[in-house]
Amino acid sequence: MPDEGQQVAEVHTESEGNAGKWILMLLAVVYVAGSIYLFYTLRGRIDDLSKGQGASNAQIAELSKRMQSAETDSEAMATQLGMTKKELAERSAELTRQQHAAEQRLSEEQKKEASRISQVSGDVSNVKTDVGGVKTDVASTKADLAATMAKLQSTIGDLGVQSGLIANTRQDLEVLKHKGDRNYYEFTLVKGASPQPVGTISLQLKKTDPKKGKFTINVSADDRTIEKKDRNISEPIQFYTGRDHMLYELVVWSVDKKQATGYLSTPKNAPTPVTTGE
Repeated sequence: MPDEGQQVAEVHTESEGNAGKWILMLLAVVYVAGSIYLFYTLRGRIDDLSKGQGASNAQIAELSKRMQSAETDSEAMATQLGMTKKELAERSAELTRQQHAAEQRLSEEQKKEASRISQVSGDVSNVKTDVGGVKTDVASTKADLAATMAKLQSTIGDLGVQSGLIANTRQDLEVLKHKGDRNYYEFTLVKGASPQPVGTISLQLKKTDPKKGKFTINVSADDRTIEKKDRNISEPIQFYTGRDHMLYELVVWSVDKKQATGYLSTPKNAPTPVTTGE
């Protein structure tokens, strides 16, 4: 008959065997549950991949359809144009090259236009500068004319008639011409020469005395000749002429041994010389 110690040992051994079995069963249950979860997870992913593959296949099919349609359209266009696909491709490439060339030409023209605009702007600036210079010159000329006008003298002529302003130089004469209130004809007479036409009359220098500043001159007008003897330089020589009895004046501003220089002054409405063309 077994003793008490032996019975206790058998009970302990049996308990340990039962615990091991339960642990193994728990591990088996966990493994099975994990396998089932993994199975369903993988199946879901496989389903998703299948769906994605189906969508991709559909897209590929649609793209292939479009490519076939484009190729068909290309062939149809080539047929309509009487061209092969190769010729159509070459024509398309040529049109592309022409487009690029046109864009390049347009870009170059825009650059040239910008350059021309810049040049015109510079020219306008130069013109403005020139205009400013001209305005300055005009103002200076007006000032010179005013100063010269102030120096000109008014005196009594040899007929006792109040004369206008007297020019003593060619520069003074230009000032009088700019006034525009009378006609002026400049002359240079040579002593001993034939009568010289000046305006609508004729003048002939008969004698000069440079030391005393005197001269003698014949004035021919209205078919008669008047001698103006021993006249002084810058002295207005006056005479009436024409049907309207207009007052003419002549002034000599310099004389030497052989010639005399001066001008004839006539009213603005006086007859003018008749010029004949060749």
